[in-house]
Amino acid sequence: MLGPLYLIVFVRDQPPFMQTPRLEIKNIVKAFGGRRVVDDVSLTVMPGQVTCLLGPSGCGKSTTLRIIAGVEMQDSGTIHVDGQLICDTVRRVPPEGRSIGLMFQDFALFPHLTVGQNVAFGLKGRESAERVKSLLNKVGMTRYIDDYPHQLSGGEQQRVALARALAPKPRIMLMDEPFSGLDDRLRDDIRDETLEVLKDEGTAVLLVTHEPGEAMRMADEIALMRDGKIVQRGAPYNIYNTPVDLRAAAFFSDINVIRSTVEGALTDTPFGQFLAPGVPDGTEVDIVIRPQHLKIDFDRNGRGPNPTPQDGTAARGVVQRARFMGGSSLVEFRMDYDGSVLRAEVPSVFLPKRDTPLWLMIRRDRCFVFPKG
Repeated sequence: MLGPLYLIVFVRDQPPFMQTPRLEIKNIVKAFGGRRVVDDVSLTVMPGQVTCLLGPSGCGKSTTLRIIAGVEMQDSGTIHVDGQLICDTVRRVPPEGRSIGLMFQDFALFPHLTVGQNVAFGLKGRESAERVKSLLNKVGMTRYIDDYPHQLSGGEQQRVALARALAPKPRIMLMDEPFSGLDDRLRDDIRDETLEVLKDEGTAVLLVTHEPGEAMRMADEIALMRDGKIVQRGAPYNIYNTPVDLRAAAFFSDINVIRSTVEGALTDTPFGQFLAPGVPDGTEVDIVIRPQHLKIDFDRNGRGPNPTPQDGTAARGVVQRARFMGGSSLVEFRMDYDGSVLRAEVPSVFLPKRDTPLWLMIRRDRCFVFPKG
């Protein structure tokens, strides 16, 4: 047994399942006025990994971040960095001793210091000048080294804030909505540049945002938070395509909801029957389908396309309105079956006139069935 143990300890690039998490929080609880704003939250972030804490405003994301940074004290639970306990309800490493970098919405640059002085703030020794130059080069800000923050654009200030946060070589970077102050066209470029720099530095990143698109673009793993709890966690593809409930599905995109009742593990809909295995008879369920997974076909003198195993049975609807959204068109239908309204998203330009009858089909492999409520 000594041989294998020796190899595991000294291998340089361990597989993820052998690595110690860079950041690990266990069963963190924080209450204000008797209400738990962080409720039994556990999370791990591996070295070089970007994890996104995603959720609506007020769900406890930023409070969790402040607890990890040491700005807030948890009521219970523990925080570990590289396997070492840095905080529980008895022992507490101060914020400056945690090797954690912070980036916030307002960048918080010192207005009286130049770009170079901002990045160098807190650094000591001969290597500080070289570290400043290296980071400013990475973020494309070398030529602004003697400028002051007020002379920079929002995107340039964000780059400087990133360089300053990375200057002390933190093992973990905490980012609280750092791109929210940038305009939409600039934001994507800055996100990509920031991600490249963080990956190059090998920093473990915990990013807080309320924007699903930002989480999908940046994260290796998403932790979806709601009412102080993490309700789902996984890779962006998995968490998008296997939502844990209706609210999780709706958080990532617009959805259509078809309501029905289960009988004999089946539920009737305008689009035929759906399987609901394990759901008791009489249970009301919500069948969720995203607009982009509805297929549209033309009316053939009151008849629609034939049923298929993949798309099931077609149902007829009448166009209420159609809007061009830029890269796609959104068409709203009132269904003949029950008068419900469904929305379909179609690539490119498709703008049928109001009251046009069309047939809809839904991809069975893209539907989610959840117990109502």
